[in-house]
Amino acid sequence: MMHTFSWQIAAFSLPKTTIKTTNSITTTSVIEAATFNPHLTARLTTLKLSSSPLSAETQPPPQSFDETCDVLVLGSGPAARAIASLLSKNLDVILADQNYNRSWPPNYGVWEDEWEAIRTLYKDSFSHDLPDDCIDRRWSVTDCYFGGSFDIPTEQRFRIDRPYYRIDKYALQKALSPKDNGEYRIVKANHVSQAINVNLYSPANSLVHDELGSTIQLQTKEKENVWVRSKLILDCTGHETKLVLKDAKIKSIPPGFQIAYGALVTVDETDVIDKTCIGPYDKEAMTLFDYRTDHFDDDDDGDKNENMLKKAEKAPTFMYAMPLKDNRIFFEETSLVARPALSFQDCKDRCFRRLDHLGIKVVDIEEEEFCYIPMGGPLPAKDQRIVAFGGASAMVHPSTGYNLCRNMMGAGAVAKVIIEGLKGDGTPPNLDKVAANAYHAMWSPSNIRQRNFAVFGGEFLMKQNVEGLRGFFDGFFRLPMELWSGFLAGWPGLPNNDKHETWFARLYFGLTFVSKLPPKVALDMLFSIITYSVKEGIALPQSVTPFLGEPDSYLYVERPKNQGDVAAKNEARRMISESKIENVIPVPFEEENNVKDITGSAGTEAKDVLVKI
Repeated sequence: MMHTFSWQIAAFSLPKTTIKTTNSITTTSVIEAATFNPHLTARLTTLKLSSSPLSAETQPPPQSFDETCDVLVLGSGPAARAIASLLSKNLDVILADQNYNRSWPPNYGVWEDEWEAIRTLYKDSFSHDLPDDCIDRRWSVTDCYFGGSFDIPTEQRFRIDRPYYRIDKYALQKALSPKDNGEYRIVKANHVSQAINVNLYSPANSLVHDELGSTIQLQTKEKENVWVRSKLILDCTGHETKLVLKDAKIKSIPPGFQIAYGALVTVDETDVIDKTCIGPYDKEAMTLFDYRTDHFDDDDDGDKNENMLKKAEKAPTFMYAMPLKDNRIFFEETSLVARPALSFQDCKDRCFRRLDHLGIKVVDIEEEEFCYIPMGGPLPAKDQRIVAFGGASAMVHPSTGYNLCRNMMGAGAVAKVIIEGLKGDGTPPNLDKVAANAYHAMWSPSNIRQRNFAVFGGEFLMKQNVEGLRGFFDGFFRLPMELWSGFLAGWPGLPNNDKHETWFARLYFGLTFVSKLPPKVALDMLFSIITYSVKEGIALPQSVTPFLGEPDSYLYVERPKNQGDVAAKNEARRMISESKIENVIPVPFEEENNVKDITGSAGTEAKDVLVKI
């Protein structure tokens, strides 16, 4: 049965082409399309094919595009809005998300020097201002509590002279949103596709790439389709993206998970004499870690407390406290990294048990936060046209869960190479190369080696009980600040990352760090380095030595051309034309770009069919 359908083309610059054939399926196609322009609608091609009727799920795109752009950004979290804001300074950008107007749920904390480095980059390189009101609170010092092990008194405070910021998430969301017509546009719709192989997606035709762009089907909450034509697509939909495949060729470890329950609360200070603190937490300091477990030592319910203590020692959590104004404070009980993830309920129960033990009376809960951050895991597969960014590209720090500053700093490097690739010299860009360069800006071999070092750190932390974590971090923060702060940054452009960018720098860091650890923890780390290297292969040794080469690069590699031996084919064609016996030139010997209707000497149609475009 003959079936006719229309297929939309906006990607090829081709001459009119006639294809002649003599088999039972007759196909006549005239393709007329201009060089891709995101503001033009392509003409259509009508094809007659022998096929069964198409199902509704595999219908091709409609006859026109609803939206066109240079870059389509999927998602609307900090990573998505940051990259869209920077790209829109030079390109036509659409950001697509059904939930665009939803407020960001997490509370973000950052080191002051990292945030200021990002502000400088955005202002100097992209003329994008991140105003002062993006900072809700500044603390000049940061406190930690690691008491209870290795002869460290329970009440002892470890103070770090490094300022910390709490981001005003509403102000930052506004700062990364469009303010005038010169910035990115918004489409409140989500993609409907799922990758089934590299650059192949289901449902059929919902996402199609070609050499001059991509056509993607989006859908609104009302189930209305929105078809978008874009030169490049960035996937910022998060860690569990459906559009970007993970690299199955490189050995990797499944991700760990950071789980946290947070609450912004008001506390009762009626009977409090010293109002400079909330419990033990100084109002002028941000408390980064409180790994103490003395809140399970109460005698009123001995057996229950003992069981809870054993569980907390085996699967530790820490308190993270941000004093705000007066008697308002944000508390968060956090499992740093675990596989499988710790229960949210356990985190919540431990949070309020700790507060009760510390005599902190909560009178009002303004908001709750449930934090879920995959850490580590495989990187994106290579040769994908869609560029993963943020969580979709596994940019979260594998040891700490820090991601906001890494994403925002990384947005600068990725935006620069995309703008350079798409603007170019006026000729149609090689989009596979642009996508590969964007991945390389995130995951150069050097960055991958540094990440592999941090992945080991996450695996080591994951196996520690509370005693091991106390010893680990007490030693960690006794390092020179430029060493530990560079490890926490872990991304090019952030302060002190240069102390970790080479194999020698990482080796020096590791040896210095081991010397600061309690002997029990140091021996465990050395043993873990050996067993991890044997089990997981060269990733860790490669990160701290010069002997094992570089990880595979994401850079574009030109594909070999199937040209064959031109001289031999020319000779065969000449000899056949001179032959008195053979007068049919086989398809492989035909001259390129020369379409012929080949017939035999008796006028019968030849079986060989030449199709050239």
